[in-house]
Formats: sequence, C-alpha cells, structure tokens
Amino acid sequence: MEKAEFTVDYFSGEVESALSRISYPATAPGLYAPISYTLDGGGKRLRPVLLLAVFAAVSGRAVEEAMPQALAVEMFHNFTLLHDDVMDDADIRRGRPAVHRRWNASVAILSGDAMLTLSSQLLAQCPRHILPEALALFNTTAMEVYQGQQLDMEFQDMHSVSEADYLEMIRLKTSVLLACACALGAMAADSDNAVRKAFYEYGLNLGLAFQMRDDWLDTYGDPAVFGKQIGGDILNRKKTWLYTKACEDVDAAKALDAAYAGYKADGDEEKLIAAVREIYDSLELGERLVSQAANYAADARRNIACIEMDERAREFFNSLADKAATRDH
Repeated sequence: MEKAEFTVDYFSGEVESALSRISYPATAPGLYAPISYTLDGGGKRLRPVLLLAVFAAVSGRAVEEAMPQALAVEMFHNFTLLHDDVMDDADIRRGRPAVHRRWNASVAILSGDAMLTLSSQLLAQCPRHILPEALALFNTTAMEVYQGQQLDMEFQDMHSVSEADYLEMIRLKTSVLLACACALGAMAADSDNAVRKAFYEYGLNLGLAFQMRDDWLDTYGDPAVFGKQIGGDILNRKKTWLYTKACEDVDAAKALDAAYAGYKADGDEEKLIAAVREIYDSLELGERLVSQAANYAADARRNIACIEMDERAREFFNSLADKAATRDH
C-alpha cells in the first residue's frame, strides 16, 4: 500500500464512495429518503475508517474486501443517531435539521429501524467462514450500545452517579462500537484471536479517550472550532466525568446544587455555566480530565504495541489515539 493511502482521508474517501453507491428499493421511497439524508450529512466515519485500516494493516489486501462490514458498522451507528435525536428531542445533527425535525418522529423511528436491518444485511455479505463470529460480535455490541443508552437516560434523573458508573456507561454507549469495528477488521483479515483481542482493546481505549475529550470540549472548548455552543452538558446537568468528580467533593457538590437552584430561579444560562466552570476549576478538573484522556490514548497505543504491522500503519493508529485525546472539534 502506498504511503499516501494510509491516511484517514484515504479510508474515509473509500467509505464515502461506497456509501454513494448504495441502491435503495423503489418501493416506499419515503422510508429511504431520511436514510440517504442522514448518510449524506457526513460525519467523521471513524468506525468504518478503523475497520478498513485494521484490515489493511493486518492483511495488506484491498480494502474493498472488508467494505460490507465497514458499511454495516456505519449504518448501525447512524441508526442509533436517528433514535437518539428523537429521545433527546435534538434539533440539529451535523449542522442540519435532525430527521425528526426535517420530517417527524414517526419517520425517524421507522427509517432508523430500516437502517438497523440494512446494517445486518450488509454484514451478512462478509465471507461465509467468518459470518457466524461476525454476527455474534455485532449483535452483542448492539445490545451493549442499547444498554449504554439506557444508562445515559437513567442518569438524567439521578442527582449524581459514581465515576465507575459513568465510565461503564460511556464504554457501552461509545467505546464498544469502535472496538467492534476494529475486531471486525481483524476478523476480515483472518487474523488470530490475539490480534483481534488487541485491536478490540485498542478500540475500547480509543473510545474512552474520545468521549473524555468530548466532555472537556463541551465545557472548555472554543465554540467557533468545536462547532456548537459550549456548556450544553452543564445546562442539561449531564452526568459527565467532570460532574461526577465534582460531586465526590462535599463542598463542590453543595456549590453545584446552589448553582442549579439559582438557575432554576433566574434562568440565566451564562451565569450557570460560569458558576459550574468555576467549581470545576477550583478542583482542577479540566486539567485532570485532559490527563485522563491522555492515559486512555497511551493504553490504546500499548494495546497494539506487540502486533506486527508496517510502521506506517502503526503510526496511523498511534496518531489516531493521540488525536482522540487532544482534538479540538
């Protein structure tokens, strides 16, 4: 493989090209229009990129061989976004009206259901000798993602949650699908179980670093770069890592309660965001979160340190881990 090809742009470009070639049935076009709309909305394509990159690194073969699995993972991920936006009553997704706003909630739910089935149909196109194991991993991962979403919803009604509970929630909601993508790529390359497990663990830690950084960006990021207004997690009293750690301190927990009581009384969003950030800053939680994300990125690099691969591939995965923990958008 040429050096210029082992890049995120190369793999994401292959994914975009394959997505554009998906042909939908002519019957009931209203079912498929939201699917096309969603997939045309872009996104990082991180999950299919990981799958194809692992496949290329381990096998050295053309990525087209693993494209059905890559599209299956991306289709599944986008299905979850349609339903998440309905549950969260979100207005915007990737800079455009969410599907349930562009159409309605019923359309978003049904088209999301269709995307789930399409993801299974795509996965079924993988080589027959790995299909049972691939389906087992895919279905287990799907159930874990649903569990993570359930925990996230339950956390909204809880006054506080433990750090361990929060980490388990983001592992299920975010990390396991990245890990699944990595393992499916290794599986498609006919690698042994040790390699599959190593890349699975890499994906888990990459996801944890990614989500930790997301928590930091929502509170401390630059809105012009991050792409959305800062402080949404604070306004919604989301049980992020920052919030859970602040609640471990008795005085900080009392200060948080006072800040939210004040917000309920006056509705001043800027005042609440400033007050909560001041509480976080007093405990140096922003710096501690940055360090935690870096630790997960380092763990991800260690997960694959013993796997034999081209140095260009190793640099790709190491760089991806580092960027997950330091990205600004």
